[in-house]
Amino acid sequence: MPKVIAVINQKGGVGKTTTVVNLAAGLSLLSKKILVIDLDPQGNATSGLGINKEDLDLTTYDLLSGNEKINNIIKKIKITDNKKVYICPATAELAGADIELHDAEHRENILKNNIDFEEIKDFDFIIIDCPPSLSLLSINALSASNAILVPIQCEFYAMEGLVQLNKTINLVRERINENLDIEGFVLTMFDSRNNICKTVVNEVKNFFGDQVMKTIIPKNVKLAESPSFGKCIFNYDKYCLGSKSYMELSKELILNNGGTYIEKISW
Repeated sequence: MPKVIAVINQKGGVGKTTTVVNLAAGLSLLSKKILVIDLDPQGNATSGLGINKEDLDLTTYDLLSGNEKINNIIKKIKITDNKKVYICPATAELAGADIELHDAEHRENILKNNIDFEEIKDFDFIIIDCPPSLSLLSINALSASNAILVPIQCEFYAMEGLVQLNKTINLVRERINENLDIEGFVLTMFDSRNNICKTVVNEVKNFFGDQVMKTIIPKNVKLAESPSFGKCIFNYDKYCLGSKSYMELSKELILNNGGTYIEKISW
C-alpha cells in the first residue's frame, strides 16, 4: 500500500502547498508514482499544477460526499514526457464539505472510508495538501494518513501554533489513528543573510531533534513565481536553488522510507 503523508500546518504562508507540489514532482522525477489529494478549499495545489479549476467536473468534494470513486476524479499532470503526477483536485466547493461533515456519522473518517485503497495501491506515495487550519478537513487528512510532514517557515513566529498542532496530533493518535507518525519537519524560506532565520533553524532543531529533515528549503524567487504559471519548480526553472533543494528533499524522503531512486533524470 502507498505511504500516505499529510502536509499540514495551521499557520498560513509557510510553504505548505509549495512543498506539496514540488515534493510530488520531485518524487515523480525519481521514478515514484505520486498522487496528490488537494484537501484545501483554496485549491492552490490544483492550480499550481496547471489545472484550470473552472474546467473541473469532479473534485475532492465529490470524493468526500461519496458521489464518485477516486479513480474517476484523478487528473494526470505531465512533468516530463514519461513522468507524471496524479492529483485529486479541489475547488472552493470544498469549503461547503467542511460544514457538511459536522453532521455526518463518523465524520472524522469520511476521507479514509471513501478512498478505495485497492484502486490506488500502485502509488508509492499519496500526499495530502491540508488547509491552513485545524478543521474537520485537516482531521480527515490525519485520519487517512500514515504520517505528517510539517513545513516551518524560518521566521520569528515559526513555533507559534506548533504546540496546538502537537496536541491535535496526540488526540488523533488516541482517538482516531494510533498509527500516525511524524515524517518530519521541513524548514522553509531560509535566508542565509538573515540572523533570525539561523536562530529559528537552531531552535527548531534543538526542539524537534532528529525529526527535522536535513534538507532546508531556501527563500527563492523562482519558487514564488512558478505557481502563477501553473508549473512545478522543475518545469519553471530546473537549475534554480529551489529546484535543487526540493530534489534533495525528495531523495531524503525516499531514503527515510527505506526506498531507492533512479539518480539519472531525463528532462
